[in-house]
Amino acid sequence: MDKEEKILMKTQIIEVCKEKQIKTIENLNREMEDCQQMANDYGPPKDRYDAFRSQMLRKRDFFAQQMQKANQELIMLNAINPSPLKKKVEFGAIVITDKQKYFIAVSLGKIMLDNEEFLSVSPAVPIFKALSGLEQGDTAKFNDKMLQIIDVF
Repeated sequence: MDKEEKILMKTQIIEVCKEKQIKTIENLNREMEDCQQMANDYGPPKDRYDAFRSQMLRKRDFFAQQMQKANQELIMLNAINPSPLKKKVEFGAIVITDKQKYFIAVSLGKIMLDNEEFLSVSPAVPIFKALSGLEQGDTAKFNDKMLQIIDVF
């Protein structure tokens, strides 16, 4: 795979991740609005121990925290420049091993691109810690299995 193909692939993976993250944000926003609406429809608190209203407002706040985190992750995705290509495993790199393909950015799980499966993982996960700083041709041990790094870009 030449440099232009790698940059194109990385650009496409970033876009797929952004789309997935935007859908997550939209879903969280909808959940927040639903909880707020249910609390509003229920009316003012019946007494100071009004469990339903309190529960809806706690759920709204929970979704708001999740949405804030999702927005921060979207900002991180927007900050990734597909070029220049990476030489070692670090944030923003695509890592091809003999077992799996990884995109080191935010934890979004499985990403499909042209019938190829990539795992979008954050630098906080154990697999990143095992691969961090390694380069093409290096090997790493993870969960008692050896991983051979075929390419990093």
